[in-house]
Amino acid sequence: MNIQSAINKEIFIPRDERMLVAVEVRRRKKKRMAFLPTGPKGDYATFICVSVTNTRPPQLLITKVKRFGGSSSFIRRSQWRVEQLQQVNGINPNKDSPEFDLVFDNAMDQWVASSSADKCIFVQILYHACQTHWEGKAGGLGKSRKMGKESQRGRVDKSDQEMAGAGHPDTYEFKNLQARRKSFVLPKHTEFINCQSKLTQDARTMNLVIYRCKAFLNRVKNLMVSNQSPSPGQGQMRNRAKGRSVGNLVQRVNVTLGERGDRLTRAEDKTVELTHKVQQFADTAHKLALKYSK
Repeated sequence: MNIQSAINKEIFIPRDERMLVAVEVRRRKKKRMAFLPTGPKGDYATFICVSVTNTRPPQLLITKVKRFGGSSSFIRRSQWRVEQLQQVNGINPNKDSPEFDLVFDNAMDQWVASSSADKCIFVQILYHACQTHWEGKAGGLGKSRKMGKESQRGRVDKSDQEMAGAGHPDTYEFKNLQARRKSFVLPKHTEFINCQSKLTQDARTMNLVIYRCKAFLNRVKNLMVSNQSPSPGQGQMRNRAKGRSVGNLVQRVNVTLGERGDRLTRAEDKTVELTHKVQQFADTAHKLALKYSK
């Protein structure tokens, strides 16, 4: 069982939630945490997780989870609703980087992911989860607003009949409905800034597959390096040679995946450019047709 499955099973499933993605992070700027019960040297791992509840309507949540050194269990530290997430800052919109910021109503965290691929996967899934959440919420609000208007129309008709029979001014209920309608404010959506367009636009499925492959190769490389144990003489040289060959293979695959991602990005930009040209040509043709039809 990998780490994400273990976090989902231990933290989210018992709370009737479903984890969408988790990324291991460390702070770019360390905070003083004098009351945090850590190991002798603050030996712990931090994970930022995105989850959704199984209730109706579903809630999108961002949770900070920790695992301390020498322990196999995970501890939930903090949790925010997506309505409290004001901004996601990708730091660099021009290239893959592991740094990103999360700005909440009452806090701001500056993180560095374990790899650029892990950060890109997290931002991409979080962005589309937010889009789905806000679209669903807007649809629900529109439906409830329509039902409220129909109910309000019925109440107004009834109150008009009562006022016509009684001959006195507007009722308190009608004024209360008007005040509630005027005071209604749509929630503010999460802002994504300095994020690469390939994380938030077309071709996102292929990019997600590429980033997952990169993240998997990084984990394999780290596992191979950590499993290498020093041995005397020829055995040690053989292990070093194997480590170099595996490292070279992983590096070549990473370069290949990066080049394919760049080609997809260029193809996406070219498609957008051609779409604009076609639209301009169609507009010109339409204007000429109107000109010569007169």
